[in-house]
Amino acid sequence: MNQFVKRRGRQVKYAFNSFTNYWLTDASFVVLLLILLFTVFVLPILIEYGHVQALFVNTVFLFLFFTGIWSSRNRILVVLTTVLFMTQLGLRILRFSDYDFEFYLAERIVGVLNMIVFIILNIRLLFRNHEVNIYRIIGAINVYLLVAILGSFLFEIIYLTTGSGIGGEVKLEGLDKDFALYIYFSLVSLTTVGFGDLYPIQVMAKMLSVFLSTIGILYPAVVIARLVSASNS
Repeated sequence: MNQFVKRRGRQVKYAFNSFTNYWLTDASFVVLLLILLFTVFVLPILIEYGHVQALFVNTVFLFLFFTGIWSSRNRILVVLTTVLFMTQLGLRILRFSDYDFEFYLAERIVGVLNMIVFIILNIRLLFRNHEVNIYRIIGAINVYLLVAILGSFLFEIIYLTTGSGIGGEVKLEGLDKDFALYIYFSLVSLTTVGFGDLYPIQVMAKMLSVFLSTIGILYPAVVIARLVSASNS
Protein backbone atom coordinates (compact mmCIF):
# COMPACT_ATOMS: atom_id res chain seq x y z
CA MET A 1 0.00 0.00 0.00
CA ASN A 2 2.81 2.41 0.90
CA GLN A 3 4.65 1.60 -2.32
CA PHE A 4 1.49 2.26 -4.32
CA VAL A 5 1.03 5.63 -2.61
CA LYS A 6 4.68 6.57 -3.19
CA ARG A 7 4.51 5.53 -6.83
CA ARG A 8 1.31 7.47 -7.34
CA GLY A 9 2.89 10.48 -5.62
CA ARG A 10 5.89 10.33 -7.94
CA GLN A 11 3.57 10.15 -10.96
CA VAL A 12 1.60 13.16 -9.80
CA LYS A 13 4.81 15.10 -9.10
CA TYR A 14 6.20 14.18 -12.53
CA ALA A 15 2.98 15.29 -14.24
CA PHE A 16 2.99 18.53 -12.24
CA ASN A 17 6.61 19.30 -13.13
CA SER A 18 6.02 18.45 -16.80
CA PHE A 19 3.00 20.76 -16.95
CA THR A 20 4.92 23.56 -15.26
CA ASN A 21 8.00 23.16 -17.45
CA TYR A 22 5.89 23.10 -20.63
CA TRP A 23 4.34 26.53 -20.00
CA LEU A 24 7.85 27.95 -19.66
CA THR A 25 8.93 26.70 -23.10
CA ASP A 26 8.55 28.48 -26.43
CA ALA A 27 6.32 25.66 -27.67
CA SER A 28 3.59 26.76 -25.23
CA PHE A 29 3.12 29.89 -27.35
CA VAL A 30 1.46 27.74 -30.02
CA VAL A 31 -1.11 26.27 -27.63
CA LEU A 32 -1.82 29.71 -26.18
CA LEU A 33 -2.27 31.10 -29.70
CA LEU A 34 -4.89 28.45 -30.48
CA ILE A 35 -6.75 29.27 -27.26
CA LEU A 36 -6.63 32.99 -28.00
CA LEU A 37 -7.76 32.56 -31.61
CA PHE A 38 -10.75 30.62 -30.32
CA THR A 39 -11.46 33.19 -27.60
CA VAL A 40 -11.16 36.25 -29.84
CA PHE A 41 -12.59 35.06 -33.16
CA VAL A 42 -14.76 31.98 -32.53
CA LEU A 43 -16.20 32.43 -29.04
CA PRO A 44 -17.98 35.74 -29.92
CA ILE A 45 -19.78 34.00 -32.81
CA LEU A 46 -20.87 31.15 -30.56
CA ILE A 47 -22.08 33.66 -27.95
CA GLU A 48 -23.98 35.72 -30.50
CA TYR A 49 -25.88 32.72 -31.84
CA GLY A 50 -26.52 31.25 -28.40
CA HIS A 51 -24.49 28.09 -28.91
CA VAL A 52 -22.63 28.38 -25.59
CA GLN A 53 -23.71 29.14 -22.04
CA ALA A 54 -22.20 31.69 -19.66
CA LEU A 55 -20.52 28.88 -17.73
CA PHE A 56 -18.52 27.85 -20.81
CA VAL A 57 -17.47 31.44 -21.51
CA ASN A 58 -16.25 31.83 -17.94
CA THR A 59 -14.39 28.51 -18.12
CA VAL A 60 -12.42 29.71 -21.16
CA PHE A 61 -11.23 32.82 -19.32
CA LEU A 62 -10.46 30.87 -16.16
CA PHE A 63 -8.26 28.49 -18.14
CA LEU A 64 -6.33 31.45 -19.55
CA PHE A 65 -5.73 32.82 -16.07
CA PHE A 66 -4.84 29.35 -14.80
CA THR A 67 -2.01 29.01 -17.33
CA GLY A 68 -0.61 32.30 -16.04
CA ILE A 69 0.24 30.60 -12.74
CA TRP A 70 2.75 28.38 -14.53
CA SER A 71 4.25 31.08 -16.76
CA SER A 72 6.96 32.12 -14.31
CA ARG A 73 9.31 30.63 -11.72
CA ASN A 74 9.42 33.86 -9.75
CA ARG A 75 7.80 33.09 -6.40
CA ILE A 76 6.24 36.52 -6.05
CA LEU A 77 4.62 36.25 -9.49
CA VAL A 78 3.48 32.69 -8.80
CA VAL A 79 1.84 33.77 -5.55
CA LEU A 80 0.29 36.82 -7.23
CA THR A 81 -1.17 34.86 -10.16
CA THR A 82 -2.42 32.12 -7.82
CA VAL A 83 -4.18 34.63 -5.55
CA LEU A 84 -5.74 36.41 -8.52
CA PHE A 85 -6.88 33.14 -10.08
CA MET A 86 -8.41 31.87 -6.84
CA THR A 87 -10.14 35.22 -6.31
CA GLN A 88 -11.51 35.10 -9.85
CA LEU A 89 -12.67 31.52 -9.37
CA GLY A 90 -14.32 32.35 -6.05
CA LEU A 91 -16.18 35.35 -7.49
CA ARG A 92 -17.46 33.32 -10.40
CA ILE A 93 -18.67 30.53 -8.13
CA LEU A 94 -20.48 33.09 -5.98
CA ARG A 95 -22.02 34.71 -9.06
CA PHE A 96 -23.55 31.42 -10.15
CA SER A 97 -24.74 30.64 -6.62
CA ASP A 98 -27.93 31.75 -4.87
CA TYR A 99 -26.38 34.84 -3.28
CA ASP A 100 -28.35 38.03 -3.91
CA PHE A 101 -25.28 40.26 -4.04
CA GLU A 102 -24.06 41.07 -7.54
CA PHE A 103 -20.41 40.04 -8.05
CA TYR A 104 -20.18 40.73 -11.78
CA LEU A 105 -18.36 44.07 -11.55
CA ALA A 106 -15.91 42.81 -8.92
CA GLU A 107 -15.28 39.77 -11.08
CA ARG A 108 -14.49 41.91 -14.12
CA ILE A 109 -12.12 44.13 -12.11
CA VAL A 110 -10.19 41.08 -10.91
CA GLY A 111 -10.27 39.83 -14.50
CA VAL A 112 -8.54 43.03 -15.64
CA LEU A 113 -5.85 42.57 -12.99
CA ASN A 114 -5.43 38.95 -14.07
CA MET A 115 -5.11 39.96 -17.71
CA ILE A 116 -2.56 42.71 -16.98
CA VAL A 117 -0.36 40.28 -15.04
CA PHE A 118 -0.80 37.64 -17.76
CA ILE A 119 0.31 40.12 -20.43
CA ILE A 120 3.38 41.07 -18.39
CA LEU A 121 4.27 37.39 -17.95
CA ASN A 122 3.99 36.75 -21.68
CA ILE A 123 6.13 39.79 -22.49
CA ARG A 124 8.77 38.43 -20.10
CA LEU A 125 8.64 35.06 -21.85
CA LEU A 126 8.70 36.72 -25.27
CA PHE A 127 11.97 38.57 -24.72
CA ARG A 128 13.80 36.12 -22.44
CA ASN A 129 17.29 34.95 -23.43
CA HIS A 130 17.34 37.42 -26.37
CA GLU A 131 16.32 34.65 -28.77
CA VAL A 132 14.36 35.07 -32.00
CA ASN A 133 12.47 32.19 -33.60
CA ILE A 134 9.03 31.39 -34.99
CA TYR A 135 7.72 30.75 -31.48
CA ARG A 136 8.70 34.25 -30.37
CA ILE A 137 6.79 35.69 -33.35
CA ILE A 138 3.76 33.68 -32.24
CA GLY A 139 4.33 34.97 -28.71
CA ALA A 140 4.19 38.55 -30.01
CA ILE A 141 0.84 37.79 -31.66
CA ASN A 142 -0.40 36.34 -28.38
CA VAL A 143 0.39 39.56 -26.50
CA TYR A 144 -1.45 41.56 -29.17
CA LEU A 145 -4.58 39.41 -28.78
CA LEU A 146 -4.32 39.56 -24.98
CA VAL A 147 -4.32 43.36 -25.17
CA ALA A 148 -7.52 43.13 -27.25
CA ILE A 149 -9.16 41.00 -24.55
CA LEU A 150 -7.96 43.42 -21.88
CA GLY A 151 -9.55 46.26 -23.83
CA SER A 152 -12.86 44.42 -23.98
CA PHE A 153 -12.81 43.94 -20.20
CA LEU A 154 -12.08 47.64 -19.65
CA PHE A 155 -14.89 48.73 -21.98
CA GLU A 156 -17.25 46.50 -20.02
CA ILE A 157 -16.13 47.96 -16.68
CA ILE A 158 -16.75 51.46 -18.03
CA TYR A 159 -20.29 50.45 -18.99
CA LEU A 160 -20.95 48.73 -15.66
CA THR A 161 -19.78 51.75 -13.64
CA THR A 162 -21.20 54.60 -15.75
CA GLY A 163 -24.13 53.04 -17.61
CA SER A 164 -22.73 54.05 -21.00
CA GLY A 165 -19.64 53.53 -23.11
CA ILE A 166 -20.29 52.32 -26.65
CA GLY A 167 -22.96 53.64 -28.98
CA GLY A 168 -24.29 52.68 -32.38
CA GLU A 169 -26.20 49.60 -33.45
CA VAL A 170 -25.68 47.89 -30.12
CA LYS A 171 -27.76 46.65 -27.21
CA LEU A 172 -25.73 45.98 -24.09
CA GLU A 173 -27.09 43.79 -21.31
CA GLY A 174 -24.29 43.97 -18.73
CA LEU A 175 -23.73 40.21 -18.92
CA ASP A 176 -21.23 37.72 -20.37
CA LYS A 177 -23.08 37.86 -23.69
CA ASP A 178 -21.77 41.41 -24.25
CA PHE A 179 -18.23 40.05 -24.72
CA ALA A 180 -18.91 39.56 -28.44
CA LEU A 181 -19.49 43.30 -28.88
CA TYR A 182 -16.71 44.43 -26.58
CA ILE A 183 -14.01 42.26 -28.18
CA TYR A 184 -15.14 43.42 -31.63
CA PHE A 185 -14.90 47.09 -30.70
CA SER A 186 -11.62 46.51 -28.88
CA LEU A 187 -10.10 44.90 -31.98
CA VAL A 188 -11.48 47.66 -34.22
CA SER A 189 -9.85 50.25 -31.96
CA LEU A 190 -6.59 48.31 -31.63
CA THR A 191 -6.23 47.84 -35.38
CA THR A 192 -7.33 51.47 -36.02
CA VAL A 193 -9.89 50.24 -38.57
CA GLY A 194 -12.86 52.28 -37.36
CA PHE A 195 -15.82 50.93 -39.33
CA GLY A 196 -18.17 53.42 -37.70
CA ASP A 197 -20.94 50.99 -36.76
CA LEU A 198 -19.85 51.27 -33.11
CA TYR A 199 -18.28 54.30 -31.46
CA PRO A 200 -17.40 55.53 -27.96
CA ILE A 201 -19.95 57.92 -26.43
CA GLN A 202 -18.45 58.33 -22.98
CA VAL A 203 -15.20 60.16 -22.22
CA MET A 204 -13.48 57.18 -20.57
CA ALA A 205 -14.51 54.94 -23.46
CA LYS A 206 -13.16 57.55 -25.90
CA MET A 207 -9.81 57.72 -24.12
CA LEU A 208 -9.59 53.93 -23.92
CA SER A 209 -10.34 53.68 -27.64
CA VAL A 210 -7.58 56.19 -28.42
CA PHE A 211 -5.20 54.38 -26.07
CA LEU A 212 -5.84 51.05 -27.82
CA SER A 213 -5.31 52.71 -31.20
CA THR A 214 -1.98 54.11 -29.98
CA ILE A 215 -0.91 50.68 -28.72
CA GLY A 216 -2.00 49.15 -32.02
CA ILE A 217 0.30 51.51 -33.92
CA LEU A 218 3.31 51.45 -31.60
CA TYR A 219 3.30 47.79 -30.52
CA PRO A 220 4.30 46.22 -33.88
CA ALA A 221 7.09 48.78 -34.38
CA VAL A 222 8.49 48.30 -30.88
CA VAL A 223 8.28 44.49 -30.98
CA ILE A 224 9.84 44.24 -34.43
CA ALA A 225 12.66 46.57 -33.39
CA ARG A 226 13.25 44.59 -30.19
CA LEU A 227 13.27 41.23 -31.98
CA VAL A 228 15.60 42.50 -34.72
CA SER A 229 17.91 43.93 -32.04
CA ALA A 230 17.90 40.59 -30.22
CA SER A 231 18.69 38.65 -33.39
CA ASN A 232 21.72 40.88 -34.11
CA SER A 233 23.14 40.68 -30.60
